[in-house]
Amino acid sequence: MKTISPTRTEELVRYRRFIHKHPELRYEEVGTADFVSKHLASLGYTFQAGIAKTGIACLIDSGKPGKTLLVRADMDALPIFEENKTDYTSVHKGVMHACGHDAHTSVLMGLASELKENPSAIVPKGRVLLVFQPAEEGGQGADRMIEEGILEKYDVSAALALHVWNHIPVGKVGVVDGPMMAAVDEFQITVQGVSGHGAMPQHTVDPILVGSHIVTALQSIVSRNTDPLDSCVVTVGAFHAGHAFNVISETAELKGTIRTFTKEMFDKAPELFKRVVENTASAFGAKAIIHYERTNAPTINHPEMANIVRKASENILGPNSVTEEHAKTMGGEDFSAFLMKVPGCYFFVGSMNEEKGLVHPHHSSKFDIDETSLPIGLSVMKEAIRLYLETH
Repeated sequence: MKTISPTRTEELVRYRRFIHKHPELRYEEVGTADFVSKHLASLGYTFQAGIAKTGIACLIDSGKPGKTLLVRADMDALPIFEENKTDYTSVHKGVMHACGHDAHTSVLMGLASELKENPSAIVPKGRVLLVFQPAEEGGQGADRMIEEGILEKYDVSAALALHVWNHIPVGKVGVVDGPMMAAVDEFQITVQGVSGHGAMPQHTVDPILVGSHIVTALQSIVSRNTDPLDSCVVTVGAFHAGHAFNVISETAELKGTIRTFTKEMFDKAPELFKRVVENTASAFGAKAIIHYERTNAPTINHPEMANIVRKASENILGPNSVTEEHAKTMGGEDFSAFLMKVPGCYFFVGSMNEEKGLVHPHHSSKFDIDETSLPIGLSVMKEAIRLYLETH
């Protein structure tokens, strides 16, 4: 396996453990952004800070004509109490890097160091834009950076991002063409009925009954309105109504999520949802008030960019290093916003190690990674950058 130096590996681990120990929630990544900024400044780079509140963009120009490739890392943590007992356990109670964003930021910091030491080996022509993004965890940080003009300002042509992945063993890289992660839509339904005595239901419109039928009817979106070969998930995760055993409440509230995998189903989902909910409520004489929010679009890889990452992985890790197993998920990722604007690839770097007990899933209070995934991720990213800019 071709990889980076032991010194750089130590650097990556040091960065990752510092960030892990000092996690910050979405749009609160002030300390993390300062840590990154000081690193970039120490390397002599000029950069733009304060994008989408705490985001950073750093452009490295080869001086030769070519495309601009955006490479992104997310910086935010999660509101989770960490149960791990390590030297780098979170010191901020109730906040934890439980998804791996500390690793992603560290890899991009390491890439900045590599680009300073040997730029022409990584960027033969064109430019690389390092993007440290806030608020991936439900904050739509990517959308905000795009809204603030990052793609136009730096004339971005394509985009890459990696994610350490505890569902794939260390030493493997997960890459797929097309949809890789799902769109995330969030909904809230308020069913308005008519309250009354539980012993005299004929004088009421029971929102609990109506809500129950809505829960059942929503499953028809998957079973009867979606191509069986096109993945879709509809989940009602919360249902609240009433306070007393003998009173039919006036309202019921339902909350949940819809996950879609293709752009076609992503476009259809809101109208299908609205039709099912409103018509079901109407059939019982109730009214449904809907709040429907689009968190992010599906994450869809461009085949050419995915092939570049595959080749990069094989060049670094050897044949049979690329896998599609466990490389698709109905989880969401706001890097999708970049991929809706420019061709790109989002890929997984295996970080699971059963022998070390590093098997806990993302968003678990016991999540941790095999840190040998850090130099692997950096090496594959470097090679992917070189391959793209060499040919574009």
